Amino acid sequence: MASILKRRTEGALEELTPETLATLLTIRFDGSIEPREPVQIKNVKGKLFRVYSGDVIFSKIDVRNGAIGLAPDDLDAMCATSEFPIYSVDTKKTHPEYVKLLFRTTAFRKLLNSMISGASGRKRIQPSQLEGVKVPIPPLPTQQKIAAHWEAAQLERRSAESALSTLVLELNSWLLKQTEGFDQVTRSKVFLANYENTQQWGVKAGRAAAFITANPDFMRLGDYTEECTETVRPWDDPAKEWPVYGVSNKEGVFLSSMQEGKKFNAPYKKIEKGYFFHNPTRANVGSLGIVPDVPEDAITSPEYQVWRLKSGLLPDFMALLLRTDYFLSLVAFNRVGGVKQRMYYANLAEIRLPTFPMDVQEYFAERQQEILKSISTANEKIGKRKTEIEKMIIGTLSTEEN
Repeated sequence: MASILKRRTEGALEELTPETLATLLTIRFDGSIEPREPVQIKNVKGKLFRVYSGDVIFSKIDVRNGAIGLAPDDLDAMCATSEFPIYSVDTKKTHPEYVKLLFRTTAFRKLLNSMISGASGRKRIQPSQLEGVKVPIPPLPTQQKIAAHWEAAQLERRSAESALSTLVLELNSWLLKQTEGFDQVTRSKVFLANYENTQQWGVKAGRAAAFITANPDFMRLGDYTEECTETVRPWDDPAKEWPVYGVSNKEGVFLSSMQEGKKFNAPYKKIEKGYFFHNPTRANVGSLGIVPDVPEDAITSPEYQVWRLKSGLLPDFMALLLRTDYFLSLVAFNRVGGVKQRMYYANLAEIRLPTFPMDVQEYFAERQQEILKSISTANEKIGKRKTEIEKMIIGTLSTEEN
C-alpha cells in the first residue's frame, strides 16, 4: 500500500485557527464517511489532523470491520484524531474508485484481520501494518474498466432510489395541500400566533404556536406514539459483542459497530423492529428512521430518542413521512436549546400533523414497499457484481469477460 498511499500528518492548527469549526468524520463499516456535528478545534481534546477530499482515512480499531474509505469532496475543514490515520492517494498510479473497491474485497479484509494486535482485547491495526499490505495494482486502464463495471451495477439501484425520492415529493405535496399558511409560518419573519398556543418565548416556539393557530384541527403526534425507554447494561456480559445501531440522513437506521460489553460505561437503549429513533442534534437534517430487522440484543446510544407507534398510523407510512421536507421543517422549530439545538421525544410529541385517512396511508405505504423491493433486488444484483469485481481485482477474472 505504501506505493500508492502517503501518510498525511498535517496538524489542524498549522492552517486553521483554534476557533475554526472542524468537521470530524464517522467512518461506517461499509466504507462510507459521514460528517459529525462541527466543533471548534479548541474544544477538542488532543491533537487534530487535516483531512482533504479524496484522502484515505481509517479507524485503527474498526478497520477490521470495514471502517476505511475515501474522504468526501463536499465538506470544509475536515479533521481527525490520531485514532484515524490519513493518507493522500497517488492518482498517477491509482484510480480513486478502484481504491474504494479494493478496500471492500474479502481478501483485503482477511489480510487486515490477520494483523490484529493489542492487549486486553483492543484490536487495533497500526498505520505501518496497513502500509505494508501488498495489494494488486493493475495498470490504470484496467483499474478504470473495473471501476466502470461497478458503476454500471449502481444504475438500477439509483433508478429505484430516484423513484423513492419522487414518492417522498408526492407525499410532501399532499401534506402542503392539507396545511394552511405553511410558507408563512416556516419561512417568513412575520407570523401570527395565539398566546395560548405558545409554550415558551422564542422564534421557534412562536412558529410552532403559529402553526397550531393556522391549523387548529391537526393531530398531536404524541397521541399516536409513545417513548421507549427500556435499557440494557452491556457490561453485565463483558465478553459479549453487542450490535450497536446508529441513524443518519442517508442510511436511516444502520449497524454502527459491534462493541464488547466491558467497553460500555452507560446503559444503552433497547431497540426492536418497527421502533423509530432519532439523533436529537441532527433530526432536523433527517437523522430519523425506522428500525429494520435487527438481532434480539440490538441497542442504540442512550442519547438517541427511541419511540414507537401506538395506533392510527402505519409504520411504513410514518417511515416515508419522516423523509419529507415538510416534516423536517416542523422538526426545525420544535427543537429546544441555544447553540446546539435538540429535539427530545417530548418535543417530537408536540408536532402537529394533518389527519391521515387510512386509504392515503395505505397508498403511500404500498408504493414505498414496492420501491423498497426494487432496491432490494438491485442490491442482490450488486452483491453478485461485487463477487465479479473481487475476482477482477485479484486477477482470476478478466475485465474483457464482462
